[in-house]
Amino acid sequence: MNKKALPLILAALITLPGLWLKLSGVHLAPPPAALLSGMAILGASFLLLWACDVAQMDIPQTLALAVVALIAVLPEYAVDMYFTWQAGKNPGSDYAHYAIANMTGANRLLIGVAWTSIAAIHWFKSRRRVFLHQDQRTEVLFLGIATAYAFLIPIKGSLAWYDGLVFFAIYAWYIRLAAQRPCEDCELEGPAELIGALPKIRRRWATIGLFVFAAGVILASAELFSENLVASGKVFGINEFLLVQWLAPIASEAPEFIVAIMFVLRGQAAVAMGSLLSSKLNQWTLLVGMIPGVYGLASGGFEHPLPLGPYQLHELFLTAAQSLLAVALLAALSLGPGAAALLFFMFAGQLAGPSLLEGMNLDLPWGGDTDGIHQIFSAGYVALFLIVVWMKRHDVWDLRRGAAVEQRIIE
Repeated sequence: MNKKALPLILAALITLPGLWLKLSGVHLAPPPAALLSGMAILGASFLLLWACDVAQMDIPQTLALAVVALIAVLPEYAVDMYFTWQAGKNPGSDYAHYAIANMTGANRLLIGVAWTSIAAIHWFKSRRRVFLHQDQRTEVLFLGIATAYAFLIPIKGSLAWYDGLVFFAIYAWYIRLAAQRPCEDCELEGPAELIGALPKIRRRWATIGLFVFAAGVILASAELFSENLVASGKVFGINEFLLVQWLAPIASEAPEFIVAIMFVLRGQAAVAMGSLLSSKLNQWTLLVGMIPGVYGLASGGFEHPLPLGPYQLHELFLTAAQSLLAVALLAALSLGPGAAALLFFMFAGQLAGPSLLEGMNLDLPWGGDTDGIHQIFSAGYVALFLIVVWMKRHDVWDLRRGAAVEQRIIE
């Protein structure tokens, strides 16, 4: 058997139990049902990733940037849009909170774990910082623009339909600029390389088949996974909000993270970091932008935005604050071990802090519960941003060049 085909076969096989569970109508206890459906989403995510790589051989660059980027994060969208749809159909339920939890968790994981891991692995492997290509300044700039607008959501207290339009406009502007970059040869690895080597007609049919199968598995498993994940939290006495925020994104983010690690181990740190930067930009614009639209369609109108309580608004502020610091640290188009450690320990602190300080009855400015501690970390992110942006003010100012088409300079 071709070694490059083995991961493809394994990914397809682990989708089958979850797909069977959905199609057969068999009812399992929430924990095993969540596990099987989560594995199905994980396997389908790998298939989608490989299909997206191969598709770039046949799709015009402008279309590839827009469509392939959206498809690549379909697993994350499917879960979040399910929660959002249910929030519109069931007013007063906790689904709106789950939608925000899933979105904020996915975004914070990308920076706090994925970005920092790439920088750490590259440093231990080569003793060098991760350097991005010059034209990736565009991604950093537009991530900064999206982050700046995201602060308005907790400030005004709502995520309305017009916010979605603004996020879509930001992403469309980015796509317009990115599409003007010089075309590059598509480098395929592993299963994608195996499919890409097929004759043109067979390659296209194989790619379409992967897209259809993987998308079908994801859409079929989203409800099963989401509902049973929440139910599993109730079974084990675990906060459902935390499960949705941290465990749900792992199944959808893991394939891209693993592929990025493979790139950095091969000495292609810029490619690895660039892919995760693009994923963050996609989620911070398209994913956030879709939430109010889906909620409006499900609820039958756009007069009332997605209901958000103080806790959800604070979580959005914390996510935006983390993104703001990350943009400042990446303004010089490089990420070193010090900056990566700062991002990781801030992420780990806001994640573990509430559990570590539980029961201490500390007199903190915003209280000693999870919400209060997260608000402290939000303030910390903003303070660190102000320090970093002053130290790197010239690099931050140079980000404006990301709004112009530039030739790629290989570092």
